[in-house]
Amino acid sequence: MITIYHNPRCSKSRSTCELVTAQYNRDEEPTTIIEYLKQPLTVAELQELNRQLGSPVRDMIRDSEAEYKELGLSDATLSDAQLYEALAAHPILLQRPIVVRNGRAVIGRPPENVATLFV
Repeated sequence: MITIYHNPRCSKSRSTCELVTAQYNRDEEPTTIIEYLKQPLTVAELQELNRQLGSPVRDMIRDSEAEYKELGLSDATLSDAQLYEALAAHPILLQRPIVVRNGRAVIGRPPENVATLFV
């Protein structure tokens, strides 16, 4: 099972979806595409996604969004719990796309990053 957390307005996200379906998913595994702006993730889902990424929660956050500055998320004293709450409340802050396969996840920036899930 492959899950892609996708924003259709993002060119990197669209490119990653295309790469997964046209090139990497040779075994035609079932694929679920979640438009996370329409279906925001809960704090628990974000925590699980972060565990699968195996990186600091800050790596999941887009620091180029206006909300990042407005919410003061550059403050290094913010806890992981506060960062997860911000992501849950403002899904636009989530890096995109994120692809999950076999319990591992990668951020598809650049889209070719997802190749590591298929080796």
